[in-house]
Amino acid sequence: MIIRKTYNPLQAPEPAEWLALDEGERLNLVEEYHRNEQTELPDMRLHASIHLVIENQIAMGMEPVVRTLGRLTQEGLDRHDAIHAIGCVLAEHIHGILTGGILRPEVESLYFSRVEKLTAKRWLKGKW
Repeated sequence: MIIRKTYNPLQAPEPAEWLALDEGERLNLVEEYHRNEQTELPDMRLHASIHLVIENQIAMGMEPVVRTLGRLTQEGLDRHDAIHAIGCVLAEHIHGILTGGILRPEVESLYFSRVEKLTAKRWLKGKW
């Protein structure tokens, strides 16, 4: 198997190839993409980590995330913006876990529920 050594959020990586890479290598590829695009970010590592989690969920076939990505792109977002939209839901969800607002039994089901409610229109209005 030839493994692609670049990352472009506008193109889905082949799931088996993506997951065959070391987690640190995946993170470096995402960071490298954003550096090459000269994207100004307050925290490159955090931004890349959120990308990484969403790409991993897609590659692992987590249906709510896969469905939402497809729906968001059908609603007009490009794949990169759709990853950002889902990533914002993830970041908000993580914050809820860390601050005690989300209890352990609710963790996965609440995240998936929030992801599935996400729309391009809400994302563009900043109301995810």
